[in-house]
Amino acid sequence: MIKTNVSKVFPLADAPLVHCITNEVTCETVANALLYVGAKPIMASDPREFHELFQQTDSLLLNIGHLSEEREKSLTAAAKLANQRQKKTVVDLVGYGVSRTRDQVGRWLVAENPTVVKGNISELRNFCGLSSHARGVDGSELDQSEEALEELAQAMQQLVKTYPKTLFLATGRQDIVVEQKRIWRLSNGVPALDRFTGTGDIVGALIAALLGSGVEPATAAVTAVSYFNLCGEQAGDETGLAAFRQETLNQLSTLMESDWWTEVKGWEKQWT
Repeated sequence: MIKTNVSKVFPLADAPLVHCITNEVTCETVANALLYVGAKPIMASDPREFHELFQQTDSLLLNIGHLSEEREKSLTAAAKLANQRQKKTVVDLVGYGVSRTRDQVGRWLVAENPTVVKGNISELRNFCGLSSHARGVDGSELDQSEEALEELAQAMQQLVKTYPKTLFLATGRQDIVVEQKRIWRLSNGVPALDRFTGTGDIVGALIAALLGSGVEPATAAVTAVSYFNLCGEQAGDETGLAAFRQETLNQLSTLMESDWWTEVKGWEKQWT
């Protein structure tokens, strides 16, 4: 049973300004997704702007997709400043485990105590030091058996002891959310959500928007991933993938008109 309050939060009436340093491949999709739910994006990666931007923005999204030397400098500079200013921050570990360079950047960002760290099941397995069957930036079905998910959940519980200020989210066929003393397993969504690029990036942006609106981290993570998965369910996966993608994005601005939270599937419990 889900006890966390995931009721009517969208559209975000206070229009939080979300500073995004994100994957250039999905930059436009992420910006539009934020607009669809009532947030305001600013896509800015030049460190010369950060001190002024941080006086205006409500939250920060750091996505390590499409990594470069220049992007590494932007991500690390923003993460350090966010830690200093106690800015609500989401770190998305896109492709963690692909290379030593990417892994090092990811570890640097997490060391700055972001509010939420997310990745797919395989990325979080790699971050936890578990074996993974992933190739590239996509999660592997072989990492999502019930035994593998339970192994990851236990590893994530140890992870929050190392990073007590951070909530961790692993997305996949089931989503796992872990914070101090609480764990969630969520099961909405359809397989076709794995078939177009940017789905994880959108979830990270939605979490950042909710944090920027003052929503506490656990509610932000559970709400964002559940809402997006329900957008996919509502879009259906029986049409072509291009049409499915477009309808999923459409649902970001229309599903909020329904009592969507009553369809959230999964459970939460305390852990020690």
